[in-house]
Amino acid sequence: MTARSCIALVVCLAGAAAFAPRKSVVPASAAGAANQDRTTTLDDQVDLGVTVYNSDIALIRDARNLRLARGTSDLRFMDIAATVNPATVHFRSVSEPASVSVLEQNYEYDLLEPDQLLRKYVGRDVTLVRVREDAGSTGEEEVKARLLSYNTAPVWQIGKEIVTGLHADHIRFPELPDTLYSRPTLIWTLQNTGADRHRVEASYLAGKLGWSADYVLRVARDDKSGDLDGWVTVTNGSGTSFRNAKLQLVAGDLNRVRQVMGKMMLDEARMTRNEAAAPMAQESFSDYHLYTLARKTTINNSQTKQVSMLEGTAIPVHKRYVVDGQAFYYRNAQHPGAPLKDVVQVYYQFKNEQPHGLGVPMPAGVVRVYQDDSKGGLQFVGEDRIDHTPKDETLNVKIGNAFDVVAERRQIDFEKIAANVYEVEYEVTVRNHKTGAIGVEVNEPIGGTWRILRSSHEWTKTDAWAAQFKLSVAADAAATLKYRVRVTY
Repeated sequence: MTARSCIALVVCLAGAAAFAPRKSVVPASAAGAANQDRTTTLDDQVDLGVTVYNSDIALIRDARNLRLARGTSDLRFMDIAATVNPATVHFRSVSEPASVSVLEQNYEYDLLEPDQLLRKYVGRDVTLVRVREDAGSTGEEEVKARLLSYNTAPVWQIGKEIVTGLHADHIRFPELPDTLYSRPTLIWTLQNTGADRHRVEASYLAGKLGWSADYVLRVARDDKSGDLDGWVTVTNGSGTSFRNAKLQLVAGDLNRVRQVMGKMMLDEARMTRNEAAAPMAQESFSDYHLYTLARKTTINNSQTKQVSMLEGTAIPVHKRYVVDGQAFYYRNAQHPGAPLKDVVQVYYQFKNEQPHGLGVPMPAGVVRVYQDDSKGGLQFVGEDRIDHTPKDETLNVKIGNAFDVVAERRQIDFEKIAANVYEVEYEVTVRNHKTGAIGVEVNEPIGGTWRILRSSHEWTKTDAWAAQFKLSVAADAAATLKYRVRVTY
């Protein structure tokens, strides 16, 4: 019997399910492993880099200092992400790259769990233990049993009888199977022709690590300025924690990010540049943007972490009221002669420019807008999602539809002038029930070859199929736009 065969594990079962070991045991990778084989854990770690993409994937670069036996030996690399993609793993000696080569690589993910441990004992004998009370005292009753099968439930052979549905308080196992591991482990068979001390690095891609950008825009009561805070929200469901890690984030389209993954794993030196003065520095590479936290941080497993990305103060804000026309004829089929209602959309518009603390590429994310009420209490007024926005571009954040501004439209005339030539006239009325004057943008779609014959307001041809009118509407008043257009189809 080997030394490991003397280990007794006690498994507390509710229908052979829960696990409580008598002794904590670190499993070996294989029976008869040589003494020169080595296990490395987080205790050997000297550097850690985590680059997270906004596509639920991350690049891990784990550097450790350890001893490697000369010649051929196995290295068990523990404390890796449980969601590692084995096909992406790359191992190298940083100190002596030419002296260490990988002969074989294995990823062990058959983990030490009560259910898995029991399944490994199919066809073998274990000790079932039941707790009994007799005359006020508690004792244990042990029964030797062979596990014949474990599909939906265990099937036992006790003596000459086949038993199912047996409840045991504990199960004792004579030894721990060599093929079970306490946590996911990478095992390399290495050939070392150099020194016995090395700095090694393992890099791999892992899933269930992602990030998103979240923004908080606080708008002043006069709707003319605002403060913007940008946050990076990192979520870690990889099954392991990353302590004291250099955190980097990549913003870009998923299918393009996949194309550059290999390049990024080999291009670490260029990626690690950062500007210590900023809480999160950014740089462009290829067609993407890389954001680097200026300090190291810890990302625990099953944790959501937020890191400050940008801060903008006293940003000029323009509040927009927008009415978008519909592509079909402006008539009310259900109630002939009655006008059609149009929603009045509300936007806050600002520019991503440097003078007010912005001027950096803003990753796609959600902008949540807040504003103080008349008593100074902060209230949530709406949210919108923005796309990746380069510096010096304009953002429009829709917060909802206006309550006190109403828009109605009617088609008041239709006339056929010649073959395929028509004249139509429209009327758009905007009523403002607010206590202050507002400006309203009316965007009208127009098909065919068209020319506006007359209009009550100035207009702009915004593209081949649309015209825009701007209305000023006084407080508690109404404004009416009328225009006539000739269209050739």
